[in-house]
Amino acid sequence: QVQVVESGGGLVQAGGSLRLSCTISGLTFDDYNMGWFRQAPGKERERVSCISRRGINTYYPDSVKGRFTISRDNAENTLYLQMNSLKPEDTAMYYCAADRNVYCSGSPRYWGQGTQVTVSS
Repeated sequence: QVQVVESGGGLVQAGGSLRLSCTISGLTFDDYNMGWFRQAPGKERERVSCISRRGINTYYPDSVKGRFTISRDNAENTLYLQMNSLKPEDTAMYYCAADRNVYCSGSPRYWGQGTQVTVSS
């Protein structure tokens, strides 16, 4: 059974930093493309970042480019999202997701339960 568990969310002031982590069990981690998504109340889900199986390719939308960094440790089955210069508009539930076949899929196969990030102004 695949388990996806995010951690590291919390309350931070604008301009601050957080590091999200995602650990996965039940699959071969380095066979999977990984991504972070977020969803704020009343808004559509947004793809925040993607990383390919070996970490060679990454993607960021303009809304987070230059502030967020995705990385992975395949030996530890862990995905990270370093978030710097946080803004109130980054407030959302953040989800980790995995897909074996598609890099940067909009509908990954496996999802975590999410970790809340709240940025105060």
